[in-house]
Amino acid sequence: MAIKDGDFIKLSYSGSVGENIFDTTDAEEAKTAGIHSPNAIYGPVTICVGQKHVILGLDEELVGKDVGTTGDVVVKPDKAFGDRDPKRIQSFPKNQFKEKPVRGMPVKMDEMGEGTVVDVIGSKVIVDFNPPLAGQTLSYHYTIEEEVTDPLEQLKGLVRLYAGRELEIAMDDGKVTITLPPGINYDRRWLLWRSRIIHEGFESITGISEITLVETFKRPEKKAE
Repeated sequence: MAIKDGDFIKLSYSGSVGENIFDTTDAEEAKTAGIHSPNAIYGPVTICVGQKHVILGLDEELVGKDVGTTGDVVVKPDKAFGDRDPKRIQSFPKNQFKEKPVRGMPVKMDEMGEGTVVDVIGSKVIVDFNPPLAGQTLSYHYTIEEEVTDPLEQLKGLVRLYAGRELEIAMDDGKVTITLPPGINYDRRWLLWRSRIIHEGFESITGISEITLVETFKRPEKKAE
């Protein structure tokens, strides 16, 4: 059966610019490319097709394909990270930065969002707020591993996709309980995407009527004297 918008699938992929891989679900390939992160979870990702969980050009490529399909797609900037916008390269006074700015340093400015320092000239700091791959044509090699039909596995996939974590999740008669580990409220990524996970859980997954987040704290054990 052909994949359609709204279907959940497990997807393996590697994205590259020219010969350089910038993103992959394969740990060994990430190591070879020099982009491996010890904190990342590797292996096929669970996505909902049509929800832009992957780059638009790859997302559109998946529609109509069968489970087990392996393919390649070239993605132009308009369906990737867009064209480079010269207006998104801005100059700021050096004294506006809490840390000493250096080339390549990521920064966040209230009026522009997140960017990268590209140069420091005297008392001026030049920051590029374009995505690093803006203006680039991308190539993806992908495999549609399987369709995911179990609502619990679909939700686990959303949590991993957005939060970069694997959490303890249980589901009983449409009621979902997500057990949160201590300290997760200090995780910026979780706080940023928590509401999105809940929203898509209700909108994209059939059968969920309630989602409860449970955070439990235990009294620390006293050390023996």
